[in-house]
Amino acid sequence: MSPSQITELEAIARAAGHAILTVYQQAFTVEYKADESPLTAADRAAHEVIVTELARLTPEIPVLSEESGDAELQARHGWPRYWLVDPLDGTKEFVSRNGEFTVNIALIEQGRPVWGLVYAPVLDRLWYGGKGLGAWRIAAGERTAIRTRPHREGTPWRVVGSRNHLSRETLDFLAPLGEIELVSMGSSLKFCVIAEGDAELYPRLAPTCEWDTGAAQAVLEGAGGSVTRLDGTPLVYNKADILNPWFVARA
Repeated sequence: MSPSQITELEAIARAAGHAILTVYQQAFTVEYKADESPLTAADRAAHEVIVTELARLTPEIPVLSEESGDAELQARHGWPRYWLVDPLDGTKEFVSRNGEFTVNIALIEQGRPVWGLVYAPVLDRLWYGGKGLGAWRIAAGERTAIRTRPHREGTPWRVVGSRNHLSRETLDFLAPLGEIELVSMGSSLKFCVIAEGDAELYPRLAPTCEWDTGAAQAVLEGAGGSVTRLDGTPLVYNKADILNPWFVARA
């Protein structure tokens, strides 16, 4: 990914964030999809911004968004390379107005996220990176390289978990670790906290979809971390089922 492309992708994410905040700052209605997940005008507005701008920037690369239709969901199986987008990750956080939601844009090649960008509009923080490429955070106008900090023996495990999906299976997974410091937060921010070195573990033993994880996985892997299934194999993309298996993100 060239510096000029990164600059343009950053601008796309920020434009989507602006569209989200326009809705966030006023009264809005909430609809529910067939799977009972919430949907707002902000999801749709961010989707339109990102899909339109990616088509302009890279017309040769198709786009799959959480708000795409069935045609794209079927066609993706023939795509060796595509953009994977969650225009508003953490709609429940958006609805509850706690600020913990993100814009997510990932580049998938041969089933792996090779580059990703995560933007938190309320925090005005942006993270990007990819495995073998490094990872960076942009905050308060400063661009800083980030790196994970693995767990040190004899200290509590610093664990991030979902505010809305902390399942019994997750608690059982954590039990053998001993002392933990658990921080609950929403959306793909959990990966970014690990990428910055402020946590070490994020076990997800509850449902997610590929667009929920692709961008943040790339950032975390760029910072030296990993995202694997429970058996230790990599979390891969463009599977027959858009749902992810259970996984663990580690520093």
